[in-house]
Amino acid sequence: MKKVVNTVGILFVIFMAIVTIFPFVYMVLAGLMTYQEAVSIPPTLIPANPQFINYDLVFAKAPFIRYFFNTVFVSLTTTAGILVTSVLAGFALVKLEFKHKNLVTLIMVSLLMVPYESIVFTNFLTIAKLQLIDTYWALIIPSLASVFYIFYLQNYLKSIPSSYYKAAKIDGCGDIEFIGKILIPLTKPALVTVGILSFISGWNSFLWPLLVTNQKELRLLNNGLSAFTTESGSDVHLQMAAATLTIIPIIIIYLVFRKQIIQGVAKNGIKG
Repeated sequence: MKKVVNTVGILFVIFMAIVTIFPFVYMVLAGLMTYQEAVSIPPTLIPANPQFINYDLVFAKAPFIRYFFNTVFVSLTTTAGILVTSVLAGFALVKLEFKHKNLVTLIMVSLLMVPYESIVFTNFLTIAKLQLIDTYWALIIPSLASVFYIFYLQNYLKSIPSSYYKAAKIDGCGDIEFIGKILIPLTKPALVTVGILSFISGWNSFLWPLLVTNQKELRLLNNGLSAFTTESGSDVHLQMAAATLTIIPIIIIYLVFRKQIIQGVAKNGIKG
C-alpha cells in the first residue's frame, strides 16, 4: 500500500511539473515559429524551421535593450537599498535596546497587513509633489526598504548568539564594524535569498513603473512588453519571442543561486 501511495505521489508531482513547465516551454518554441505556425489550429508544438530572426525583428520594432538596461539598473539599485536597510533595521531590532522598541515592532508588523494597492496612490502623490515623475528616482525610492525582508532577516539574526555581539563590544568593536565583519558573513545565506527575491520582485514590477513613467525611454521590461504586445498587433510569434526575452535572465539567476535560496529559506543559521 505504501509503495502505491508513493508511486501515485511521484506521478502527481511529475504531472504538476509538466503542467507548470509546459506554458514556458511552449512560449520559447512559439517565439521561434513563423506566424502561420504560431496561429495554426491545432497548434504547432515544434517549429519546422526555427526562426531566430524573430528576435532581430523584436529588437528592431522596440528598444528592448533600453528596457533591459532600465530594469537591471532599477532592480540592482533597489536590491542594494533593501539589503542595507534590512540589515541595519534587523540588527537594531534584535541586538540593540531602545525605548519603545516593542511599539516600533508592532507598528512595523501592522504595516505588513496593509494592502499594496491602498498605499500605491499615496506614494504616487508623494512622488508627484517631489516632482520626480518620469525619473529613475521615482522608480527607485519607494522600493529602497521592505518591512517583509526586515522581519525575515530579524528572525534569522535571532539565531546568532548575543554573546558574539557582547564579546565584540568588549573588544572595542563598533556596531557598523560588527555588522560588516561578523553579522554579514554569518547571515550570507539569508542575504543572498533577500537579494535574489528582491531583484526578481524589481524585475517583475509593473504597476508602479506604469504609474510614474510616461516616457518610452524609462519603461521597464514588463511595461515595454505590454506596450509591444499592443503595438505588434497580431504578430503572436514576435510577442512570444519578446516574452521569452523577459524571463530568460530570471531563470538563469534562479538556476545559478538555487542552493543559496534553499539554504536561506531553510534558515540554516547558528543557534544560540
